[in-house]
Amino acid sequence: MKPVRAHLYISGLVQGVYFRANTVDVARLHGVRGWVRNNPDGAVEAVLEGQSHAVERVISWCCTGPPKARVNDVRIAWEEYANEFTDFSAILHKPAGG
Repeated sequence: MKPVRAHLYISGLVQGVYFRANTVDVARLHGVRGWVRNNPDGAVEAVLEGQSHAVERVISWCCTGPPKARVNDVRIAWEEYANEFTDFSAILHKPAGG
């Protein structure tokens, strides 16, 4: 299987419900690397890199999120795999170049 990169934009009730923290746990469980952050508009944004089956599992989880979340939409942009991450983390600021 080839590694892939997906850039997600998740909207709905996704802030203040531990979406970021749970995304970190789910991504690490599946060996996916990248980041997740809250956006000022109330959405959650994430970049996922890893084996396609693992990234697909994390995307599938993001379509529902943690129990208190209400996901309205998940937009996915498939990007060129960059192999730029060593772990998965929640960030509080906009990443460089993003």
